Amino acid sequence: MARQQGIRGRGAGRPNAVDAHVGARLRQRRTLLGLSQEKLGEAIGLTFQQVQKYERGTNRISASRLYDLSQALEIDVNYFFDDMPDQIAASGRLHPQAAERQGEEAFHRDPMSKRETLELVRAYYRIERADLRKRLFEMTKAIAAMKPGKNRTSFD
Repeated sequence: MARQQGIRGRGAGRPNAVDAHVGARLRQRRTLLGLSQEKLGEAIGLTFQQVQKYERGTNRISASRLYDLSQALEIDVNYFFDDMPDQIAASGRLHPQAAERQGEEAFHRDPMSKRETLELVRAYYRIERADLRKRLFEMTKAIAAMKPGKNRTSFD
């Protein structure tokens, strides 16, 4: 029986949802470690353009390359598949366009996929004094819990 074309593949030049998720996790970890695409590429014998294609999900990452990446980023291979939304994991059983749409929507909803979030986390952990980090954390939670229209200048 012939394999149905496009179930796990790409459609209309867009990355497969699973490949996009793995790429997003690669970018997340690289950014958290403060590595450039060039430095990561050098560590595993690739150009920054190849790392960029992996991060976008444009090119699939082979098993051996995924292992190399996990070693360079000091993580377990499973990290790349952690937090994968069920609809992406099931994308092999969905119509290709539906899988792509669901994968893209999940990616854009995930605040950990945003550069701003990753930079904030890195800056937070550069604060050497644990007491200041804790105070900043508590202040951030308090601001986030404020209702619209309340006086936002008081932090007592």
